[in-house]
Amino acid sequence: MSDKLADWKDCLEKNISIKVSKDIQRANSLIETSLHRIKHINKDLNEGTANYIFEDYYTSILEFLEAIILIRGYKVINHICLGFYLRDIAKREDLFIIFDDLRFKRNSLIYYGKRMNFEIAKKAIEDSKKLIKELEIILKEKL
Repeated sequence: MSDKLADWKDCLEKNISIKVSKDIQRANSLIETSLHRIKHINKDLNEGTANYIFEDYYTSILEFLEAIILIRGYKVINHICLGFYLRDIAKREDLFIIFDDLRFKRNSLIYYGKRMNFEIAKKAIEDSKKLIKELEIILKEKL
């Protein structure tokens, strides 16, 4: 098998996702942090702020996903496997597609310095907000 990850099973086999004790308290703390971050995101969306606003929403998405994973009794050490959890365990291919696109945009921004143009950043922010709403629904079902 190559080093590339293809699914949740690969994440478990390669110890990128590991089974841990469920941690509801930590999950609740992550949710609270995420909600607080969203409340304080700069709402002055323009060409100069769009990429930074997107980064804040993406961080909130990660916090929600980590909370979901903790509630299920897992610890995941990379974003790819968080996406595979959505696709393979939560059976939400629709959310996986959105998350994976956002992950790619965030990696391009953070690791390669490729800023998004304003229209792409606005779309990424809207997709982030949609994903967050869906993750909140999943969390309500889990708690």
